Amino acid sequence: MKLNRRSAAVLAIAAALLCLAAVCVVIWRVERALGGSARELAGKQQLPFSVQVLTAQPNPGFEGMPAPAVFKGGAAFNGRFYLSGPSGLFSYSTDGALEHIYRAGLELPAAPLGQMAVGTLADAHQPELLITTRGEGVLAFDGHSFRQIRPADAEARQITALLPLASGRLLLGTAKRGLLIYDGKADGKALSRFHSTTNDIYVTALAGTESDLWVGTINNGVLHGRGGQFARIGEEQGLPDVRVEAIALCGDAVCVGTPVGIAEIRQDRVERTLAPGRYAHALFAAGDSLLVGGMEGGPGEGSDDNILRLSLSGQPTTTPRRNIGIVDADYENPGHSDKGKTPALRAAADLREAADLRETSLNAAAVEQFFAVAGTFYAVTGDGLLRQQPGGGWQRALGSQQALLTDRNVSALMTASDGRLWVGYFDRGLDILSATGGRAQHVEDEHVFCVNHIVEDPRKGAVAVATANGLVLFDRDGRQKQLVEHEAGLIASHVTDVALYGDGMVAATPAGITFLDSSGAHSMYAFQGLVNNHVYTLGVSRDRLLVGTLGGLSLLSEGQVQRNFTTGNSGLRPNWITGLAAVGDSWLIATYGGGILRLDAQGTVTATEATKDGVIVNPGAILADGRLVLAGTLGQGLLVGDATGTRWKTVTAGLPSLNVTALAVHEGVVYVGTENGLVRIAEEKL
Repeated sequence: MKLNRRSAAVLAIAAALLCLAAVCVVIWRVERALGGSARELAGKQQLPFSVQVLTAQPNPGFEGMPAPAVFKGGAAFNGRFYLSGPSGLFSYSTDGALEHIYRAGLELPAAPLGQMAVGTLADAHQPELLITTRGEGVLAFDGHSFRQIRPADAEARQITALLPLASGRLLLGTAKRGLLIYDGKADGKALSRFHSTTNDIYVTALAGTESDLWVGTINNGVLHGRGGQFARIGEEQGLPDVRVEAIALCGDAVCVGTPVGIAEIRQDRVERTLAPGRYAHALFAAGDSLLVGGMEGGPGEGSDDNILRLSLSGQPTTTPRRNIGIVDADYENPGHSDKGKTPALRAAADLREAADLRETSLNAAAVEQFFAVAGTFYAVTGDGLLRQQPGGGWQRALGSQQALLTDRNVSALMTASDGRLWVGYFDRGLDILSATGGRAQHVEDEHVFCVNHIVEDPRKGAVAVATANGLVLFDRDGRQKQLVEHEAGLIASHVTDVALYGDGMVAATPAGITFLDSSGAHSMYAFQGLVNNHVYTLGVSRDRLLVGTLGGLSLLSEGQVQRNFTTGNSGLRPNWITGLAAVGDSWLIATYGGGILRLDAQGTVTATEATKDGVIVNPGAILADGRLVLAGTLGQGLLVGDATGTRWKTVTAGLPSLNVTALAVHEGVVYVGTENGLVRIAEEKL
């Protein structure tokens, strides 16, 4: 009986141990699964990136043609004033003289620069000038050298806003990847998504701290993050508009600027709307008042119309006696001498004394950013830096340099037989540059606005300019002679390309093509056999006409479609044709997403070295002159081929942007237009 009891006890203990072991195994498996899920989630939140010190790119010989230095951001740093913009970073001395330009595509990556802030990151241990870029991440400048924080994902490199944190971390707003956070910690740098609520949104503005954060969006109002949770404030909560342009911390309130007014928010509630109807593009809290910067022109007239100062307390506003939103954290009380002033404060004082101040009209350019130094307020506009005067008015402190060109966003180029260069812009009409130099002739109106292509007709001494609002004909001297639009026979007024053909010309449109010749105007579209109505490009070889469309390629002879090429019946890939260039008895076909293919005289489409998936050739941005073939890409620089288009290389160094939009060549000089300026280079250097 005792043996049986002992056996029962042993069996009970064994059973308990087995149960315990089973429970431990289950717990281990659960913890392993949870740990794996956590690691997997963490892996999904982490983003690959690199941090590198920048060195100047070896310029093969590109020379920039002076264009307006548009500004997007400004700051005082290390005793200098800095302005940033699409063309690069401009450094000004304490007396307002331009000291240095760090150029996009040379000293800096080929990407437009945006707004700036001063902060100390964990991996720097000293203040740096932090600069956003549209396409190359963030630049950090210590006054001597640049380093680049560059996400591997191209869409994560489109930085729209930044906010340095007291912890040494950096918040990055992006156009498509939402809000990211960079941590330069000593035990391993990291770039990750900030919060699931802020993933994949378009961030326009940031303010606050990591624990009390305000995030502006382009179409979803403002998000307020606190305690790991986000609250959304939109139109239904009283926000004037879902598009947020700027955010400012206004004491115990938060001011949110929109295109139709400013919301004053307390405890996640919109208490009132300030300046209803006002386009608030930039905000800056100045004590008990608020500086408001508008877009170009502003609502109404007046020299101070683009900058408004609002009282937040209902009392008359006064100029603050000390710096708000200071650039130098060690500012205390500079007094009346240089003793105790930081370099930025001394720079501000010197600039006030030495600059040649001129009254300016402020409704000419948008106000992009405000900052303050030593109690003086500055406004960065598209064409320079303004400073507020003691009486409240604004005067120019720094301005852009003289420019030969009207704009930076080039969409079309043509060198005429007389040597003049015709430059078309995306939304600023066109410039006609004399072959001997001198001031450019600018043409811009409701028709000559968005220029797509320019071609000379030496038979008639005319120049045809294809625009989004019709086909405009000029004489050799740049005088408008005729407008051809839908009412005059075009199948559509939006002309994407134009080419000489027969005794006249042919215009490409999104609705088909229109022949303009001695018999009048007559059109062709898909009903007559064209492969697709949306035509992007034209090519002519004797009596043959190639029509590149969204849906493939059509070959015409004597006004009739002879053959259509698509991905389904030929080696074409993809169907979207953006450019054509004749090379000997064959054609090079530029595509949207497949690079460049070849169409031979037998009608066979084959690949070239430049046929690559993902390579987008911009509309009309291809030419062949018997020595080289050149093609401009969207975001990948300039493709350079030999005379036959057999061997290819890619050129990026020296370009102000990797988005190459237009090309021209004349007497051994190649002109390369980009979305960020125009450069030229001797053809032999390519």
